[in-house]
Amino acid sequence: QYREVAAFAQFGSDLDAATQALLNRGARLTEILKQPQYTPLPIEKQILVIYAAVNGFCDRMPLDKIAQYEKIILSTVKPDLLEDLKGTLTKEIKSQIETFLNQSAIALEGSN
Repeated sequence: QYREVAAFAQFGSDLDAATQALLNRGARLTEILKQPQYTPLPIEKQILVIYAAVNGFCDRMPLDKIAQYEKIILSTVKPDLLEDLKGTLTKEIKSQIETFLNQSAIALEGSN
């Protein structure tokens, strides 16, 4: 959906707030999904970074800071949380993820 809207947006300059938000989130999701060739992330780490992008944790970040945010997430995540991601995503685990992602965003802001 992001790519379709992005292609459409090239022809029109007046975008409503919802469309602009979709484009912004899509750009950030595309950025966070980039991986070096032949070095895929383990599924638990993929879940974590995709959760961050899909649930709005990257929405207010400049695009050029997304890779740095992802590095902070991947370098500071606790093994216990990664292990929890192998099971069912309960409310408690979601809460732990969100707390961790908020702390990672604060760490990114502090590194500037």
